[in-house]
Amino acid sequence: MKKGWLALILVTALSLILAACGGGTADNGGEDSGDGEGSSEGGTEFVQILTGGTQGTYYPLGGAFANILNSELDNLEANATSTGASVENMKSMREGDGQLAFTQTDIASYAKNGEVMFDESIENLQAIGTLYPETIQIVTTADTGIESVADLEGKVVSVGAVGSGTRANADNILDIHGLSIEEDIEARNLAFDDSTSGIQDGTIDAAFITSGTPTGAVESLAATSEVNIVPVEEEKVQELIDEYGYYAQDKIPEGTYGLESEVSTVAVQAMLVTDSNLSEDLVYNMTKAIFENTDQVQHDKGEQITAESAQEGVGIDLHPGAKKYYDEQ
Repeated sequence: MKKGWLALILVTALSLILAACGGGTADNGGEDSGDGEGSSEGGTEFVQILTGGTQGTYYPLGGAFANILNSELDNLEANATSTGASVENMKSMREGDGQLAFTQTDIASYAKNGEVMFDESIENLQAIGTLYPETIQIVTTADTGIESVADLEGKVVSVGAVGSGTRANADNILDIHGLSIEEDIEARNLAFDDSTSGIQDGTIDAAFITSGTPTGAVESLAATSEVNIVPVEEEKVQELIDEYGYYAQDKIPEGTYGLESEVSTVAVQAMLVTDSNLSEDLVYNMTKAIFENTDQVQHDKGEQITAESAQEGVGIDLHPGAKKYYDEQ
């Protein structure tokens, strides 16, 4: 009799152990690989939006896009995160760390082709569309006496983070003026807010900032100092366009940062890219949601983001989902 009870206890214990180990195998424990879409759990798609520094333009726009996607699309959860901007974003996309990313058009082309700061091609990049001009701003204050690009020689100048889009622009502009980052200035590799803080406390003389205007970091500087934007003269603008192709003439309007007159400079385009592995339906729905709800973007650049201009200057292939949306328009 005792042996019978002992056998029953052992069988029951073994059954409980097997149930604990094998439970959930039929439904894969509720996990989902995503099937080429953003990461998912329980039927919800998770979309990470890679932006830029908190004092730039990408970050607030990314937050606005996340809010639009969350309110307009069912079963999708979007989140915008601060990053080192264009170059870092492209590398993060290669690693699968984001589903949408802000970048400059020139940087996206470099990434796709494996050029300049990219040792190899980032194959999984495709475009959602271009957004607005990314203005190259050479920022200083009136008391530095810097009035031209030539005046930067021998000065302490922030040229953006190493490998950043801003640094690539600074290199191009200095080169077209016969100057070198390595030999003719004391370069500092700072984010936008650190650049303007350095100008304010006198530790640096000027900074290159590539961002949509008005840029938050420069507005903060203008609240306490008389900001001066160093012009890129029209002759040099044309040389940059002829040499590199992806630049365009731009103007910083009078009144921006308290400027008394408009300033000539150049711009590249800001664009939104996505992972080519995302499904056509997901990207179509995200593209439609963003471009049909730009009235919800509480930033000056929101007015410039349109489906009509989104294919201008893209430079890399559109994702089929984005192309489907534009074709319908």
